[in-house]
Amino acid sequence: MSESDRVRVEPCAKRVRAVLGDEVVADSSAALLVWEVPYYPTYYFPSSDVRTELLTPTTGSGGSPSPGEASRYTVKAGAAQGAAYRVQDPNLPELQDRYVLVWNTMDHWYEEDDEVFVHARDPHTRVDILASSRRVRIEVDGVTIADSHNGRFLFETGLPARYYLPKDDVRMDLLTPTEKVTACPYKGKARYWSVTTNGVTYPDLVWGYEDPLPESERIAGMVCFFNEKADIYLDEVLQERPKTKFG
Repeated sequence: MSESDRVRVEPCAKRVRAVLGDEVVADSSAALLVWEVPYYPTYYFPSSDVRTELLTPTTGSGGSPSPGEASRYTVKAGAAQGAAYRVQDPNLPELQDRYVLVWNTMDHWYEEDDEVFVHARDPHTRVDILASSRRVRIEVDGVTIADSHNGRFLFETGLPARYYLPKDDVRMDLLTPTEKVTACPYKGKARYWSVTTNGVTYPDLVWGYEDPLPESERIAGMVCFFNEKADIYLDEVLQERPKTKFG
């Protein structure tokens, strides 16, 4: 399989900015979206839109998720430090003379004037949140943990349907908060709970967004169980457990 078959590249119409410390390191309306990994894209910035004077080459080079070998850079903005790389002689010519700023080493990212989190948002991913009166009943080890006709069903491209339920319809007495926190570029930061039934604890089986991003406000304060790890009955029909990276 050729590199052009393996790596997808698309233009991005959004203005994208990356901020480190108090400095805007990149500001571009001509970034490319490159799918270095299957799940989400990475921004490749034209060198003309990057503050290259803030970049210092590091010794050596190494493989990158993208085609070819990558030159590595330290990004310094005042006392703040980040990382970047640039592909050397890529097989895809449109990636020449472009830099990647390592996402989690920057302090802030913006698409237009909205701050975004975790990774670049995929233009092919859609999130729909729909109210539903269908009965959702959830069992863990044969014990009913939730039973609701007031769910919000979340449909996200490439993932199984998720059933967010009001806490009033959930046996919260069987849930224990954990330290785990994750983040989603479409929903925000999630906290987790473990479930204990029949003397057995199932860690981080439940999650919820107390203060989700504006586009996902309809699931605020609700909780969701991993379809992959619990028995979910929809209108009393047991749903097949999906096989995903979360299983």
